[in-house]
Amino acid sequence: MASYGQIAAFVGRCSPLMVGYAMAALSFGSDVPWHRVVNHKGYISPRGDGDDAIRVQHALLESEGICFDDSGRIDMATYQWQFPDTDPI
Repeated sequence: MASYGQIAAFVGRCSPLMVGYAMAALSFGSDVPWHRVVNHKGYISPRGDGDDAIRVQHALLESEGICFDDSGRIDMATYQWQFPDTDPI
């Protein structure tokens, strides 16, 4: 699990908004694990293709063992990805 800001910081030269646009442009069949990127508060951000995408992302995350609280939030302290010690490619 990673946030848009975390991905932007890791990649460099881009903003969380740019990461969000890139994730939203991916198709559901993409090999990129877009469903593992959420906002910094641990909520699924809506995509341009509506509520169905939110349900799909929620189901994919639950199938991977990610738990949501009653408000639909993921505990980022528990699930957030930790940066590797190496530089990005």
